[in-house]
Amino acid sequence: MLIEIKVPDVGAPQVDVIEVLIQAGDTVALDQSIATLEGDKASMELPSTANGVVQQVHIKPGDKVSEGTLIATVLVEEAAAAVTESAPVKAPEVPAPIAPPPPKPAEPAPITPPSVANIAPAQPVTSVSNPAVHASPSVRMFARELGVDLGKVTVATGRKGRILKDDVKLFVKQVLAEGVVSTGGAGIPSIPAVDFSVFGNIEVQKLSKIKRLTGQNLTRVWLNLPMVTYHDEADITEMEAFRVALNSEKAKDDIKLTALLFIIKALVAAMKQFPSFNASLSSDGESIILKQYFNIGIAVDTPNGLVVPVLRDVDTKSINQLSVELAGKSAKARSGKLLPNEMQGGCLTISSLGGIGGTAFTPIVNAPEVAILGVTRAKMQPVWNGKEFIPRLMLPLDLTYDHRVIDGAEGARFMAVVKQNLSDIRRLLL
Repeated sequence: MLIEIKVPDVGAPQVDVIEVLIQAGDTVALDQSIATLEGDKASMELPSTANGVVQQVHIKPGDKVSEGTLIATVLVEEAAAAVTESAPVKAPEVPAPIAPPPPKPAEPAPITPPSVANIAPAQPVTSVSNPAVHASPSVRMFARELGVDLGKVTVATGRKGRILKDDVKLFVKQVLAEGVVSTGGAGIPSIPAVDFSVFGNIEVQKLSKIKRLTGQNLTRVWLNLPMVTYHDEADITEMEAFRVALNSEKAKDDIKLTALLFIIKALVAAMKQFPSFNASLSSDGESIILKQYFNIGIAVDTPNGLVVPVLRDVDTKSINQLSVELAGKSAKARSGKLLPNEMQGGCLTISSLGGIGGTAFTPIVNAPEVAILGVTRAKMQPVWNGKEFIPRLMLPLDLTYDHRVIDGAEGARFMAVVKQNLSDIRRLLL
């Protein structure tokens, strides 16, 4: 009996085929990796859903596939086929996509200030939602995020002249090559190309897809968000002593507790006191969307670039539960097996350099979140207690926030509460 192996729901409309691990004539086992797919934020291995001999492979590296795309046909014995059909592999649940907000009416071109009078102002976007343009809702939303007028996109490679995301990307590249980018109402000159080979030997390495897309997102955030970073230090002397004592009670093979877990708990407790930190700004900038759930993203360094797995409903889980979940998702991130839905729905992100070093840095907000907490390595410092200097373990903290939602005083008060929670973790019981 021939069994068809198809792409399950991977949480993205389209993903790239990076590697095909089987060929016709191979024998595959259930759950064996047969291909590597890469989406916008992570790569993932596709498991086989049948035992048998591969008859034909229908994909190759470089192809773009989506849910339901045929991967391979496998010849299996009828008994094995019955087992396979009776226990189908269920694809991970992916949160329903949020419908894009209705487009704003066209606005007149902004007046160029004298300080940038030599830069040509960008034209207002007027055709992004033009129904005469053939494009799907996801492509229209993608164009809105980049500030692209779909009416000016002349290359449409989809069926019946439909504009695809790749066509929008090609249009942006062409505009960049011309030296002017349409962002935020002002043209930004591009950095001129330099032939570095004239100065010596060079080696060119292509960026991974994750790094390219991360860079694009960070550029959008940097250009669109007025960000402020607040630096402070928390006394974690007692917290660290408690953590070490808990780890000494654990068995040899148990997952050890890290300081990051206590920081997560302290952060969520402060978010409950300051709801504006657990919010997002609406696309029209007219209202705040307050969230009633507490999901924390943790930036993880991987060989392919930075990814942010999300720990969900942190306020309902114990330190030990979070320890197991964080270890599992960090391992999946480093092996490239995180699914897109495991990196969605974050309320606030933590970027920790504690294992590397440093005294301070300026993390960039992971929009549409409104804040991110940076953490660097704690160190012993002499602290004046009013009578004498005593050694205390001080943890540097760096809070970057969207100034459109959070003002300076609120940011300082929020950080003060985080520090109190870390200095005396008994406050987390209140």
